[in-house]
Amino acid sequence: MSWETVVVSPHFDDAVLSVAGLLARREGDAVIVTVLGGALGGALSAWDRLCGFASAEETARERRAEDARACEILGVDQVVLDNPDVPAARLPLDDLETFLTEHVTPRTRVLVPMGIGNADHEAVRDRALDGLEKVEALERWAYADLPYAAAVREWGSSAAGPALADRPPVRALAGRHRLEAKTWPRLEGEEWALKRRAVLAYASQIAPLACDHGEFLAMPGPLQHELVWVLDG
Repeated sequence: MSWETVVVSPHFDDAVLSVAGLLARREGDAVIVTVLGGALGGALSAWDRLCGFASAEETARERRAEDARACEILGVDQVVLDNPDVPAARLPLDDLETFLTEHVTPRTRVLVPMGIGNADHEAVRDRALDGLEKVEALERWAYADLPYAAAVREWGSSAAGPALADRPPVRALAGRHRLEAKTWPRLEGEEWALKRRAVLAYASQIAPLACDHGEFLAMPGPLQHELVWVLDG
């Protein structure tokens, strides 16, 4: 099976936080591929304890169910890879490359995380782009990771792309590709309501995210804006 839009999401919720509006505006079918979707072996992580989970197995099961609800709200397919939620740089992520080589076609637009604010995102980005070197895709885009990217005061304006250009993940990618920042009008009305519903499907994450990022779900607020870089070369 192939899709016209493939969004690579390091963790459950990253794709929806960052590009739910873009997915709502898309043409054709789409899928969100969560890379670190498996159960974490051993002790529960500090983040998952904050989310109220009692075991790694419960964490993976409930977060997968949250992700399924968010995908249903947006009308996109869900694919979950079985890599444990540990630092991505430690993992081979061969299943991500296999997925991309098997499902990406010349009509597929692939979105990967830029890696702003999160080392796991950057590692997943690089592995995905390595895999895409072996296939012909319609377009390759890197999306600004939310809520991390919204820390720049220019967020929400046409100056956001230049403001983020000095961030190490952006500089590193710009050394290998020509990047063109692309923004969309602010999400309003039904578009914003749809994204908000999809984000709220990740109910276990809302309180911890608010502790780290403040009023990230406010309206007006950072999630109403989305930014991608088109990769050329």
